[in-house]
This record gives sequence, structure tokens and C-alpha cells, in this order.
Amino acid sequence: MKNDLDHVWKALSDSTRRSILDALRKGPKTTTDIVEVFPDMTRHAVMKHIDVLRDAGLIVTREEGRRRINSLNSVPIRQIYERWMGPFSELWSSTLLRIKDDAEDGQKHDR
Repeated sequence: MKNDLDHVWKALSDSTRRSILDALRKGPKTTTDIVEVFPDMTRHAVMKHIDVLRDAGLIVTREEGRRRINSLNSVPIRQIYERWMGPFSELWSSTLLRIKDDAEDGQKHDR
């Protein structure tokens, strides 16, 4: 069974693409701004990474005249988080509550 988030996982598997997303966490950037973050890469190479992120839905691009403004779309990352971490959150919260209760019970016995 093919997961509908496979393209997101593949996009996130590359460290350059993750660095682009990190840069966009601070706010929207033009394509030129993103290219300047990677001085050792060609503009074409960076734009290919942006295209992969855009195709995965991780970047939304709008045009303002000749400029392209790129913004982070965190929804696919949230979907991955909910799919893979959601089932464990209940386990961890109940475990943490049990530890808290045990620690409090231990303090009562020490008095």
C-alpha cells in the first residue's frame, strides 16, 4: 500500500531541502533569498530542490510581479506527526502521569 505522504517523506529526506524549510520557518523568502543561503550551489540546483518541496506541498509559492515569494506550508509535516506520533502520545502521557504519581507517593512515604 502506497502512503499518500510518501512524497513528503522523500522531500524531507534531503538535508538541503530541510535547510530550505528551516530558512522558511523564519518567514517567507523570495527564490533569490533562498538561493543566497546556498552559495556553493547553482541557482538551478536550489530551484530543483524548491520544486520538489513545492510538489510535496511543503512550500507554497505566490508571484508578485517577477518575484516568487515562497512560504512554508507545515500541514504535511503536521500530518506526518499525527500519523506517526499521535498513537504514542497517549502512551507517553499515561506513562508520565504514572511516574508523577509514583514520585508523589514516594514523597508521602518519606515524611
